[in-house]
Amino acid sequence: MFQAGGRLYLFDLDTEQYSEVSVEVVTDQASLKSRTESVGSSIQGAWISPSGKRAVFQARGEIFTVPAEHGPVRNLSASSGSGERYPTWSPDGKLVAYWSDRSGEYELTVTAADGSGEPRTLSNYGPGYRYRPYWSPDSKKLAFVDQAMTIRIYDMDANSTTDVDQALYWFQGALNGFRPSWSSDSRWLAYARDRENRASAIFLFDTESGQSHQVTAGYYSDMQPTFDPDGDYLYFLTNRSFSPVYSDPQNTWVYPNATQIAVASLRDDVASPLAPRNDEEDAEDEEDEEGDEDQDEDDDEEEPEAVEIDIVGFERRVTILPPEAGNYTELQAVSGKVLYRRLPRTGSGDDESPVVYWDPEEREEKTVLEDADGFIVSADGKKLLAANNGRFAIVDVGAGKSMDTPLRTSEMEMRVDPRAEWRQIFHDAWRQSRDFFYDAAMHGVDWEAMREQYGELLEDAVTRWDVNFVLGELIAELNASHTYRGGGDTESSPQRRVGMLGVNWTLENGTYRIDEILDGAQWDTEVRSPVSRPGVDVNEGDYVLAVNGVPLDPTKDPWAAFQGLAGQTVELTVNSRPTMDGARRVLADAMRSETRLRHLQWIEQNRRKVDELSDGRVGYVYVRSTGVDGQTELLRQFLAQMHKEGLIIDERWNSGGQIPDRFIELLNRPPLAFWAVRDGRDWQWPPMAHFGPKVMLINGLSGSGGDAFPDYFRKAGLGPLIGTRTWGGLIGMTGIPGLIDGGRVTVPTFRMYDPDGKWFAEGHGVDPDIPVPEDPTALARGAEPQLERAIQEVLRLIEETPSPVAPRPAYEVRTAPASRGGGGM
Repeated sequence: MFQAGGRLYLFDLDTEQYSEVSVEVVTDQASLKSRTESVGSSIQGAWISPSGKRAVFQARGEIFTVPAEHGPVRNLSASSGSGERYPTWSPDGKLVAYWSDRSGEYELTVTAADGSGEPRTLSNYGPGYRYRPYWSPDSKKLAFVDQAMTIRIYDMDANSTTDVDQALYWFQGALNGFRPSWSSDSRWLAYARDRENRASAIFLFDTESGQSHQVTAGYYSDMQPTFDPDGDYLYFLTNRSFSPVYSDPQNTWVYPNATQIAVASLRDDVASPLAPRNDEEDAEDEEDEEGDEDQDEDDDEEEPEAVEIDIVGFERRVTILPPEAGNYTELQAVSGKVLYRRLPRTGSGDDESPVVYWDPEEREEKTVLEDADGFIVSADGKKLLAANNGRFAIVDVGAGKSMDTPLRTSEMEMRVDPRAEWRQIFHDAWRQSRDFFYDAAMHGVDWEAMREQYGELLEDAVTRWDVNFVLGELIAELNASHTYRGGGDTESSPQRRVGMLGVNWTLENGTYRIDEILDGAQWDTEVRSPVSRPGVDVNEGDYVLAVNGVPLDPTKDPWAAFQGLAGQTVELTVNSRPTMDGARRVLADAMRSETRLRHLQWIEQNRRKVDELSDGRVGYVYVRSTGVDGQTELLRQFLAQMHKEGLIIDERWNSGGQIPDRFIELLNRPPLAFWAVRDGRDWQWPPMAHFGPKVMLINGLSGSGGDAFPDYFRKAGLGPLIGTRTWGGLIGMTGIPGLIDGGRVTVPTFRMYDPDGKWFAEGHGVDPDIPVPEDPTALARGAEPQLERAIQEVLRLIEETPSPVAPRPAYEVRTAPASRGGGGM
């Protein structure tokens, strides 16, 4: 029996013929019926109207506007079969611009903000993905960036597009976070982009001359420029503060919290906001005051004043503002203020991100909102839209505001046509691979043919699970690792987490008994069995007779008694005998998971075995991934055992994560010096390093970063690889936009090749130097053939390798030659 194209077939081994198996499923196809769906919890983007009376949202591929207080919630797009993304409100209030794939590709589209009329497609760019468009203040131009890192401006009057610049290293995070700023006269576009040194610099594009000017050197990273609407300054973020934080467990440092807020005067005759001041009385002139008032009234109707910029000497006019260096984002200027969101300082443990502003006139900082996940200022500079924990609110730009009156996003509803939506999702996933896959030739696959082939299979889909299956089959054609799919509008049943005691059970005398209380090392205080904690009177060999007074049913697994009790305090009835006579009641906090506890126990068992079989000469370090958890495991185990003569680095079952160059750096610190001291032991330098022989254990379930780790280990010459060939998946991913219903596909965006110009062996992996096959039977019996072979090898290398520790030389006599004999002049 086999499956192909959504059908089942029976293959006759004698005749070598196959025939379709007829399957009839009686269903009302309820999952295919159109329905009204509330999408307020599915918001993927937002913007604020020019005066802050409304906000526009992107949710489930639709565009909605929601009033700040009064009025209806509007669906501006109302098309379940197309995807609309990145809505932005024009400063004149008339239009909302966004990207729509109604035509089959994402094209720039505008629609009336009041919901009247039909959407109008402006562009005809064809294949490609584009990110949020940013209106010029005159509502005539839109700036944006595409997936190829090209920065562009669309001119509505000329119906033309100008290529401004192109970045070098941007992927999803940087592209999605691209935030240019227009000058108030709509002439200049300020933006930041990366340079060859990977630091970003500030650029100014002049729409009149068509030239782009780099105005900061890129010596430091400068980001998020924003024009002062009064035409005098350009604010930006810059990483120019260097204050090291030293590591407690090792001799190294990092430089977090480096970002400061900078301001540059646009012209030589504009004083710095921090220029010296002098209070003087000014003589009043009534005629001038009246004239000024008349002029102010006239100015309201005139074109904005031209913004002139002195390009030469721009960075010499930069001033760092007083707010303390830290982590900042969403820099936005209004008249007389510059707003930003202060993120928690790295290492502080804080979790609030207040929206604050700095006032150049008062030269002080004030808090607008105590905490927010993001904010956007209205075009008139008087309101801001803030988000926090899924809630949105529009508040005045001023100190001491709150989000007490959230927007009515719960009223955002749309009509979902499942089949139409699934077609859009399928085509979106197909386009994302076409536009983001690292190889434009798609590994030689006829990608257009794949759309047609699997698009037909989509017509048999009845549930969103079916759609995910089709997406998986589609992207599998690329024959690349890191091609995954999942999520979306799938059905799920209620779940009740099972409480765990951190024990192994046996069924004896018709009653469940604790055979073993799981235990890692005595120093592993991270997680322990609830029944091993002080004061909990439970021992190995005890019978557990009841949980919360309910007897355990021996016909079911013992965990059945703990359903819904994860993380809760439970009452256990226990006894050393399988009877209630003499039983005692104890309290314990049931665990949510035993995974970490069992993992620590396994690591400690391996460490003990290595220690015993090597007479204490060899250390054992297990690295579960190349993510944060893996680097933490590596460091904590390495520092405790770096004094050993040799090390075994076990990366079997390594699930990957980051590119592990820093892992290799830690393991590959050669001796640079030794320091003699009078008392105690001499110092090695670097102090946190292991100079002896090393080996690495690998297997077929080590992949991604778990492929790179042994590959780099070998390239660094750290020692032999022992075990079996790794997974072979180093075509990696950097992220892409999500699907409209919250589902996802992944697209590999980069692939590793070696310094000699050869591709990493994708699908093959890293071969061991010393092959030792897995032996499941031996593992089940407590033996570890691969680990035992690693111990043998590292002991051999210890004996054959000269000691890296130099002997202390004889002390020198450092007196002057003439005085050594004790004679006079």
